[in-house]
Amino acid sequence: MSNEALHNKLGGDRITSRQIDELIGIARGVAADGQLNQTEVEFLQKWLAANVDISDQPVVRTLYDRVNAILRDGVADAEECSELLDTLNRFANRDFELGEVLKPTGLPLCDPAPVLTFTGTSYCFTGTFNYGQRKYCEQAVEARGGSCGGLRKSTNVLVIGAYATSSWKHSSFGNKILQACEWRDVGLPISIVAEEHWARHL
Repeated sequence: MSNEALHNKLGGDRITSRQIDELIGIARGVAADGQLNQTEVEFLQKWLAANVDISDQPVVRTLYDRVNAILRDGVADAEECSELLDTLNRFANRDFELGEVLKPTGLPLCDPAPVLTFTGTSYCFTGTFNYGQRKYCEQAVEARGGSCGGLRKSTNVLVIGAYATSSWKHSSFGNKILQACEWRDVGLPISIVAEEHWARHL
């Protein structure tokens, strides 16, 4: 590697490190009171827009895309803010790797993973998704003839978002996973799958 290439790489690494530290600080700041509002989401969007082109961190692009999707209609509603708050909290606590889909080895997924169908099948989604906001995941299922809703005994498939970690039991979506496990253990026909597996069947 030439001196110029090394200098550029080290300079780029410093920029990326500084960006991530700043983004963690912003995430902690806006999430500190346990809620997000329209102004905070718009502030986050502006920061991400100013940094996305000079960052090689996938998490910056992922968050930017997510925030843009939330503000596409001009309004950050309560459900969207709640999902984004969960994402920011886990990012600020370094609870998932930066922009990487974590290996779901610690999750109680069905093994082997089942073949998924959609027509007449009831889905429930929990966690944070690479595919997009939960409502977009639900729309993908409904467009294929399936239905979506909260976790019930009649739910056929629980899909766990890609940004899940070994600490899922302590996360905001851990209760759904534990409940689904209990129902599965007593013989209810509910499958627990990772987002990646679900997405392959679309």
